[in-house]
Amino acid sequence: MANLKEIRIRIASVQSTQKITSAMKMVSAAKLRRAQIAIQKLRPFANKLNDIFSHITTAEENETNPLAEIRPVENVIIVLIASNKGLCGGFNNTVIKECESLLKSQYSALYQKEKIQFIGIGKRMSDYIRTKKYPVYGFYDEFTSAPSYESISHLAEELMDKFTGKKVDKVIIIYNEFKNAATQILINTQYLPIQSAQNDTSNLKNIDYIFEPEKTKLYEMIMPKIMKIKLYKAVLDSIASEHGARMTAMHKATENADELIKELNLTYNKVRQSSITNEIIEIVSGAEALNS
Repeated sequence: MANLKEIRIRIASVQSTQKITSAMKMVSAAKLRRAQIAIQKLRPFANKLNDIFSHITTAEENETNPLAEIRPVENVIIVLIASNKGLCGGFNNTVIKECESLLKSQYSALYQKEKIQFIGIGKRMSDYIRTKKYPVYGFYDEFTSAPSYESISHLAEELMDKFTGKKVDKVIIIYNEFKNAATQILINTQYLPIQSAQNDTSNLKNIDYIFEPEKTKLYEMIMPKIMKIKLYKAVLDSIASEHGARMTAMHKATENADELIKELNLTYNKVRQSSITNEIIEIVSGAEALNS
């Protein structure tokens, strides 16, 4: 059994760790609040754009859209979105595991031929891609630390140009969607080619819309915007999920530290009581030896 000094040192160490995890929890809570407001403000706009898209397009028009062209998949780009820092539970690992699962199953042949390129958004994903020595398209760690629509839209434009130029046949995005502070939903979605909207618009089929500008031009204008917003939304979702995951992880760590301190205090008291008892026995035994 450890002596009293060792237990005191360990208690002090756990208390110090508890202060750090408690402070990190408060910092993450403040950052989560800002990130949550950002994604909640964007979602209605993104959803409305999708609604407009589903209302103004037909299956035939979608088939003629160069961003929706379905062709044999020979070159793929996988976009991995995670965090710049750790200490957020399994937040980063879920994205990594989903990526490795894709490479082993759906894209195994293309991976063997080195026909898959990777985009890392967040330092943890960039480090993962470098460690695995995957073919790199680019790293964008700054997106998660200081996200801006302008910079993210530039990447979206690059991906759309690559697709329409037939240099890439499919783009996949893997990230965590924010639900609440304790829940993040792993999303593996096809970014390009554009998939037909699944919204039920049967109650709107008889409405005669007046388009300004004409429908074809409106369609060409709205599609790039939708794709830019979709990538921007994925980044904001990931940022909010990261802070939620970190806040939850630090909350659990603080609670675990509290439980450990209680156990160590109990052990300390037992050892102290045992030490006192032994000293009393030694004193009594010595006194009896002198009297005899």
